[in-house]
Amino acid sequence: MHTNHLINESSPYLLQHAHNPVNWYPWGEEALTKAKEENKPILISIGYAACHWCHVMEKESFEDETTAALMNEHFINIKVDREERPDLDHIYMDAVQAISGSGGWPLNVFLTPECKPFFGGTYFPPVNAFNRLSWKEIINNVSTAFKEKKDEIESQAENLTQHLLKANAFGIAKQTKDEKASLFTKQNEEVIAENILKNADTQWGGFGNAPKFPQTSSIQYLLRNYHFTKNETALRQGLLSLDKMMYGGLYDQLGGGFARYSTDAKWLAPHFEKMLYDNALLINVFSEAYQVTKNSLYSNIIQQTIDFIIREMQSEEGGFYSALDADSEGVEGKFYIWSKSEIEELLQNDAAIYCDYYNVTNEGNWEHTNILWVQKPLAIFANENNINEQDFFAKIEACNKKLLHARSQRIRPLLDDKILLGWNALTVTALCKAYAATSNENYKQLAINNMQFLQDKLQNKDGSWQHTYKNGVAKISAFLDDYAFLIQAFIHLQEVTGNSNYLLNAKQITDFVLENFSDEEAIFFYFTNQHQTDIIVRKKEVYDGATPSGNAVMALNLYYLSIIFNNVDWKLRAEEMVKFFGEAITKYPTSFGVWASFVQQNVYGINEIIVTGKNFTESLSLILQAFIPNKILQATNVENNTFPLLEFKVVKDQNSFYLCKDYTCKEPMFNLKEFLANM
Repeated sequence: MHTNHLINESSPYLLQHAHNPVNWYPWGEEALTKAKEENKPILISIGYAACHWCHVMEKESFEDETTAALMNEHFINIKVDREERPDLDHIYMDAVQAISGSGGWPLNVFLTPECKPFFGGTYFPPVNAFNRLSWKEIINNVSTAFKEKKDEIESQAENLTQHLLKANAFGIAKQTKDEKASLFTKQNEEVIAENILKNADTQWGGFGNAPKFPQTSSIQYLLRNYHFTKNETALRQGLLSLDKMMYGGLYDQLGGGFARYSTDAKWLAPHFEKMLYDNALLINVFSEAYQVTKNSLYSNIIQQTIDFIIREMQSEEGGFYSALDADSEGVEGKFYIWSKSEIEELLQNDAAIYCDYYNVTNEGNWEHTNILWVQKPLAIFANENNINEQDFFAKIEACNKKLLHARSQRIRPLLDDKILLGWNALTVTALCKAYAATSNENYKQLAINNMQFLQDKLQNKDGSWQHTYKNGVAKISAFLDDYAFLIQAFIHLQEVTGNSNYLLNAKQITDFVLENFSDEEAIFFYFTNQHQTDIIVRKKEVYDGATPSGNAVMALNLYYLSIIFNNVDWKLRAEEMVKFFGEAITKYPTSFGVWASFVQQNVYGINEIIVTGKNFTESLSLILQAFIPNKILQATNVENNTFPLLEFKVVKDQNSFYLCKDYTCKEPMFNLKEFLANM
């Protein structure tokens, strides 16, 4: 008799598995105690709702009665949503990478009853295939080994656990002052740009070969490198990458929003899931591209992507959901793809030119069907076809509306409707940057409202926060990333509103993080807080991957706030964190993108910009439109001595503009154009 224990969970991913014949448990005391009492190994299976191969393995193995019976007999089976428990995912992913040299999802790891990993892998087929043993063979082999070679297994588990602990012991040796001097140099800033460009695909944009991820922090670095050095190659590659992504299937040409990555080098065929964090990070970089170029194509992408987030990912209460699945009706991408005949039926006389523009053919451009894919920018296409550009733009817009309406009648991909603190905070920052670039008040208001929602629903009375929220319940203590992204969001909100209370919020959370997440040497931060007891190792995450590393963002936050509050210790700690990686940042900038931006900012110094005046809003919005990536911005309409940068600044009816470095200010200026020309 099996009993599946997932039915009362809030994660859509766990609920997908609530009717499997496998006796799944959520991660928690009941399952972990049972493993010890029955002396059974644990199978921890980790995935997420928008994961295509997770669905495949579920259908093939976890829904199969005989496979489930084997799993139930030999293991305590635990299902984990990696987005709810990224801490567990990090630990056991590292273990599998140490065992097999690669990782991914679904992640299936076998643990001793003490939760120490001894064997694991990713997807296993139901029968022998792809040079992999079948899932049933794996289950039988592991279960036999656990019974007959217990000592070997325990020693393997102990070795792996020691490996995980050792991998985490960095940050103990302190750096010298000389190393600081040698890291923050213009030469290093340029070497970082060169090393990013070595990896660049100069034909299709992006970096490296397929599969291709957006790598927004590398693009952002190149745009900023151009700003500081006028390096045209950096600008070209940054913009080429954005252009090819927005013209490809990675971008939803009808509904806006980006998929997670492209399976090919040309950005044609994505893995169709759409994640909130990717869209936030891409809005960030498109906002900077718009500030640099003032190209309206980029502001259109920002608008369409934010419209997509509001339409498809916003809850009634004002939070943003996590993801949309790649599959609908069990087929990947089915919701998004078109046959030529469908388009001809919908568009009639306009179909021929539309299909030509979007590369739609009878035989299809992907697996006998079509993904909408722009081969030539609209202006060039219109010119080559002797069509007026404005008329053609209007025609494409009208056709897209018809197709979007028709698509909305299809069966929709599953929505992962949990609301994650960190991903929402990234979205607040993105909305602030979109407002800064475009002055669209709606974006600013959306950011303010979303932060209010987060404060109402996920903040605890003691100043700590929760990681995830659904159906009125917030749960799981927030992780380092949540707090780092939250502090960053408060900093950005203050810049776009001039409301200094947001900085006080940022300071309060920073104090909490310093107290609860710092490592023993008080340099880096653990991913989990010091009160969490259900994990075998507290990890420190430092690589910038699909999302920025919490440690890198904390370094930027500490540096920024050290200037706002004149806290030298925070500044030194931030510098020490970055100096620790030194050469690794210059050599491998695509893995240390956010760290690299810290180096870049430090090399060129911070512009401390102060605006005072009874009505500073319009001036503030004009300063924000300018591309000044290395700035701290405070505005006030009352005299305010709480903040060092605002001390002794007189507030008059007329706006005054101050440019300061290290708290030393030039004479105030009263003409904003002249002031910006001095940047």
